[in-house]
Amino acid sequence: MLIAVPAAATPRLRDRLSAAPDGPLQVLHRGPQAVYLVLDDGREQSALGILAEGAVCVPNGLRTALPRLDALDLSAPGVAGGELRLGEQTLRIARLVDASAPRVVTAGGDASRAHAILAGIGRGDGLTPYGDDVACGWLATRHAAGLAVPGAQVRAAARRTTLLSATLLDAALHGEVVPEFAAWLASRSVEDEAALLAVGASSGRGLLEGARIALGDLVVAA
Repeated sequence: MLIAVPAAATPRLRDRLSAAPDGPLQVLHRGPQAVYLVLDDGREQSALGILAEGAVCVPNGLRTALPRLDALDLSAPGVAGGELRLGEQTLRIARLVDASAPRVVTAGGDASRAHAILAGIGRGDGLTPYGDDVACGWLATRHAAGLAVPGAQVRAAARRTTLLSATLLDAALHGEVVPEFAAWLASRSVEDEAALLAVGASSGRGLLEGARIALGDLVVAA
């Protein structure tokens, strides 16, 4: 008998998981707070996260109330009927969450720094290189301002980075961000900045840098 583990996910992640064909998944990364699998929905591959209670809530992650993920059976993970199966457990999406960045009211802006931002994709160490974090912050902020984002160029540049980072770049193109970034963009307070800077080893700092570059190019309404 399968044990259902409730999870929360964005509507886009739910749809992507529902569209994925039944079958095994490859483990991309395993840690006590986050596990990433390679999900193929028939069109492209992406990184599917399983997140413990205290993990950073990335838009591509299934958020659970599990305190740690050490005990997860990752010997043969797979998709069955739009759900993620891990041994005798099935992760069932019980709640939808909104990962959208809050709207930035602006009177306009330009994308003159796009080339420099995209040139940084893939530069840096780790699962999400620093240059990618900067690009995510820049893209999500422009999306929040209702301005065009260079989708085709981003997807082309994403081929030279990690699968997880490429997935997060795609999320940023759709205006999806971690909660700490959304909170800071809404308030731009010292407290929310500190919380954002605490995200990852350097991811929060990269997101903040990218957002500030984007905001500097906008005519932001008071």
